[in-house]
Amino acid sequence: MRAYSVSSFDISPTIAEVDVRSPKSGEVAVAIYACGLNFADLLLLSGKYQDTPDLPFVPGLELAGVIKAVGADVDGLAVGDRVAVFSGQGGLAEAGIFPADRVTPIPDEMSFADAAAFQITYGTGLVALDHCARLQPGETLLVTGAAGGVGLTAVEIGKRLGARVIAHARGAEKLAVAKAAGADHLIDASDDLRQSVKDLGGADVVYEAIGGEVWTAAFRATNPGGRLLPIGFAGGEVPQIPANHLLVKNLSVIGFYFGGYLKSQPVVIQGAIKRLLQWYRDGSLRPHISHRLPLDRVADGLELLRSRQATGKVVIMIRPEQG
Repeated sequence: MRAYSVSSFDISPTIAEVDVRSPKSGEVAVAIYACGLNFADLLLLSGKYQDTPDLPFVPGLELAGVIKAVGADVDGLAVGDRVAVFSGQGGLAEAGIFPADRVTPIPDEMSFADAAAFQITYGTGLVALDHCARLQPGETLLVTGAAGGVGLTAVEIGKRLGARVIAHARGAEKLAVAKAAGADHLIDASDDLRQSVKDLGGADVVYEAIGGEVWTAAFRATNPGGRLLPIGFAGGEVPQIPANHLLVKNLSVIGFYFGGYLKSQPVVIQGAIKRLLQWYRDGSLRPHISHRLPLDRVADGLELLRSRQATGKVVIMIRPEQG
């Protein structure tokens, strides 16, 4: 099969022919139709991700496709099932072998592109905001990087949970995307974030994906008793958190890594995905996909993430949607 293969962190990945094995006990083989790109894929390619696999490997953390073979001791999945997979790796290929407990059947009405753009961003938003931060109806949620993959879904989920949402993004086009997702207030990245949020009454929960000066400004605009979620550091600078300020304002900073729940509390992930799929079925959620690209343009898709030109998700289409 063809795959986007990483053989060295010092050499650019290439589309290569790689062998495909049969599924072992507890595994399924999937013909891959679509793979969603994530910022973590950029870290994987540089060897800086917390779960970087041994070389060589195929990146691609989430995918959708059709089960082609089922190993022993697998219940509830069958050949021909349309599924999404939170794979952790292996999504940027024509086929793959994956643990059955990472495979989720998808509704008939859900496209492969939507399914490949769904689990990580929406799962991150729901588990972080609901399970971790306990966002309540009527509270104010600040989302930075609000037009990106995880940011845009946090806007949607925040509104679904009854919050007033402040979206922070760069430029009118990205702010318009956040507004369409349900944001109540918009702040351009060129504006004074701290003062703008304070003028709106401050934030009760902060969903922060940029780091650096953006984190500092959001931190200072958080109301007493507020909760802050450092979701990522797309700006490149990991912030340092002053513990004395936490004490004075009774703030909570909540560490959150979606993939870590697969190992420590998989039932939380399973419950979140089930709930999110129901919201998809009733029309409450629809992934925003700004770019669909073929497998031979993975590098272009990753550059869209690196340069922050994408809004919502970038999806690599391995096969045509129909089939």
